[in-house]
Amino acid sequence: MTDYLAGFDAVERPVDALAADAIERIVALLDGRAVDMSPVPLVLDVSRFDAAVYTVCSGIPRGATLTYGDIARRLGQPGAAQAVGGALGRNPVPIIVPCHRVLGAGTEVGGFSAPGGTNTKQKILGIEGVPGFDEPRLF
Repeated sequence: MTDYLAGFDAVERPVDALAADAIERIVALLDGRAVDMSPVPLVLDVSRFDAAVYTVCSGIPRGATLTYGDIARRLGQPGAAQAVGGALGRNPVPIIVPCHRVLGAGTEVGGFSAPGGTNTKQKILGIEGVPGFDEPRLF
C-alpha cells in the first residue's frame, strides 16, 4: 500500500470512464502537456458566489494568471478580493478548477489549499510555463 494511504482501509477498485478521463487529464497536465479540463463534468454543492468564482477561474488559460482582485472585478464586486481568496481556499477540486492560476497582487503567490500548499502551486505554474515559475517537474 502506498504511503499516503497508510492508516486507511482503502480498497483499490476500477474507476468509471469519467473518473479515468479526469485522472488521465490531471496526470497529463502535471506531466507538462497542455490539457483542457473543461470536459470534466462537475456537480459542486457550493454557494452562488463560490460557483461564480470557479467559473471565472476555469476560464483562465494555461500559462496565464489572474489576481484575486481581477476575479472580484470580473464578478462586478471590486472589493471582494479577500472573499475570492476564501472561495478558492474552499475549492473542492483544485487543478480541475485551476485555482493555482490565481495570484495575489503584484508577485504574491497567495495561498493554495491542495497538498503541498504554495510550493505545489509554484511547481504547477512552472509546469504550465507561467513566467517566473520555471520549475520543470512537479516530482
